[in-house]
Amino acid sequence: MKLESIKDMGFREYGQVVEGYDFSGFLRALKEKTPRPADSVVYVPSEPVLEALPVFQDIKNNYYGGMPIQIGYCNGHNTKLNGLEYHRDSEINITVGDVILLLAKQSDISVVDWSIPSSKVRAFFVPAGTAVELYATTLHYAPASADETGFQVSVALPRGTNEAKPDIKIKNGEDKLLFGANKWLLVHSEARAEINGGAHIGITGENHDVRKLWKS
Repeated sequence: MKLESIKDMGFREYGQVVEGYDFSGFLRALKEKTPRPADSVVYVPSEPVLEALPVFQDIKNNYYGGMPIQIGYCNGHNTKLNGLEYHRDSEINITVGDVILLLAKQSDISVVDWSIPSSKVRAFFVPAGTAVELYATTLHYAPASADETGFQVSVALPRGTNEAKPDIKIKNGEDKLLFGANKWLLVHSEARAEINGGAHIGITGENHDVRKLWKS
């Protein structure tokens, strides 16, 4: 695995840089008002402090076309792949500091056993202060640290995403991946917390650690 840039054409297969918005006040609130754990990751789907800012309405109306959305955050320290998830809609990430995103394509999931080799995952460097859209067909999970300082990343999604899993009757193989509302998840066998929560073991091969990329 090599570290690629979101400025490279290869990133356009997975998402695009979000431009035309003033995120300065938003990033300041994200940095000052949301916690960053020292040795773990915290995810909050909806954060009122962020949703009260004017840019929330801009994202809702311009980017999501008026759909009900939520903006929360994913902060902390993480260096492992561990899992890959997808939604039925695009996700927007806005990052305070540098971060690494580990991405793959939904089309690379085998529909025979609902698995994906970790060799299909690519690492993209996102510089501080950048907003990116990840397409609905892009597999992703918690951001990865670009250095020892960890990360603070906001997460915009349709409202209700990542809340409790609906009670469903399994109709097909993909239904085994449903882990939460609008959240389909595959994990590596090393992701014990997710597995204990009922996640589908579907990532084969190496559980990538981005620390190998920090000085490359």
